[in-house]
Amino acid sequence: MTWRPQYRSSKYRHVFGKPATKENCYDGVPITRSVHDNHLCTVNPRFIAVITECAGGGAFLVLSINHTGKVDPHHPKVSGHRGNVLDIKWNPFNDFCIASCSEDTTVKIWDIPEHGVLKNITVSQKELQGHSRRVGLIEWHPTADNIIFSTGYDYQVMVWKLDVPEQVIKNPVRSISVHSDVVLSMSFNTDGSRLATSCKDKKIRVIDPRTGTLLQETDCKSHKASKVLFLGNLKMLLSTGNSRWNHRQIALWDQEDLSQPSYSEDLDGSSGVLFPFYDPDTHMLYIAGKGDGNIRYYEISPEKPYVHYLTEYRSLLPQKGMGVMPKRGLDVCSCEIFRFYKLVTIKSLIETLSMIVPRRSESYQEDIYPMTAGNKPSMTADEWIGGLDKGPVMMSLRPGSKLDSYVELGSGKDPTDSMETQHSRSRPGLSLLIQERLDAKEGNARKVSPATSLLPSTDEKSSSTTYVRNGQLDSTHCSPPKTENELRQMFYKQQEEIRRLKEQLNQKDVRIKQLELEIKNVRNSQANL
Repeated sequence: MTWRPQYRSSKYRHVFGKPATKENCYDGVPITRSVHDNHLCTVNPRFIAVITECAGGGAFLVLSINHTGKVDPHHPKVSGHRGNVLDIKWNPFNDFCIASCSEDTTVKIWDIPEHGVLKNITVSQKELQGHSRRVGLIEWHPTADNIIFSTGYDYQVMVWKLDVPEQVIKNPVRSISVHSDVVLSMSFNTDGSRLATSCKDKKIRVIDPRTGTLLQETDCKSHKASKVLFLGNLKMLLSTGNSRWNHRQIALWDQEDLSQPSYSEDLDGSSGVLFPFYDPDTHMLYIAGKGDGNIRYYEISPEKPYVHYLTEYRSLLPQKGMGVMPKRGLDVCSCEIFRFYKLVTIKSLIETLSMIVPRRSESYQEDIYPMTAGNKPSMTADEWIGGLDKGPVMMSLRPGSKLDSYVELGSGKDPTDSMETQHSRSRPGLSLLIQERLDAKEGNARKVSPATSLLPSTDEKSSSTTYVRNGQLDSTHCSPPKTENELRQMFYKQQEEIRRLKEQLNQKDVRIKQLELEIKNVRNSQANL
């Protein structure tokens, strides 16, 4: 019997990190000297914001994403806090709205002008007053509009609703009191129905964010968690922390059973906090240590052994914090699947680092860019407070796609399984109609021959049959696409299916050639005997 090595195929095996040149970095930024273990930086496709060193209160800097090179030391700042700023986060549904929290016990919501910060901003749009001690962490709800969570050194997690007329909000929607110490990190699952927290008491908790009910809690002595992260729709949690022997460690947990980790791995003996970043579209996990120069990356699978090490990016420049660009801001033409913004304090530098999938083709690669979460909320704050849970509104990263190509996914569905995909799967007989209409628009309309004027297509989910008669769809259960955008989306899905089938055919051709060579070798060996 022939021995075959265990080889796991992956399209991300050769991902590499590509740092930007100094001209394309942000130089001369007075990065804060705070020892708080946060990212200290937040990014969206328009702006980059970073907490800066400031005398007499707290401030942060907001730069245009294209404002690279040397930064003016007198660049205007957002400086309305009376204490040091500890965390900042952009609103995922509004590129001109940012939240900040501070040692002055407040959370403030700021409006950023469309052309950037041209003068110091000191007056916030909203001010949230409710914490009794400094506020160390904030997090926006991933699918509901105008909902933000904050937690501070009073051990409280507060839920705030922002679409109210008052400029100063003193009463949160809910105050969650299940922690016995300072909360170190917060993470939502895909539809925002679960909130995971890590605490200074080294425990991980899973909470219902709407009611504040504690659902799960770890009681594991072998792993002391510092950061926690939901892994998309895999129903798993990832935590970073320290082992019993004080080695830096990552651990994987089943969100329904936090009694023992499903997987754990010791990394090294350094002391810096490990920041985890997860891409649910590619299932890639990135681990960056505070004070390290390297970034490890892995691929996560739902089956054992769960975590597959790929490689690491190495650099001599240590990072103090990290910002991450949302997927909608990536350069898809260069096959960029993730982008970091490293805060290098020793050089007052923000370095851009792109993670690239090496491909020869410069065309859009649909297999590495599935539908991803967009910048549209799937529900209002009142709907979420009323008990509704919805998945994110998905969008395509294909260049030229319009805003109306968004797809809303219900709770519990796979983000890659969009409504357009389900639509096209249930109507396989539409490919001829789609191609014909697109060709007709370009002036190359095809004639439907009598042999193809009647094409039956059986629906996969029902026994009804669909016919195309002389270019027209004849069915009592479905109708042809009504808009040009719907037609284009269906056409793209059909093209993707054709590409996938061609790849399978090529693989089978290669396998056939291999078998032919083996048969030929066997015959030659028998002839020699």
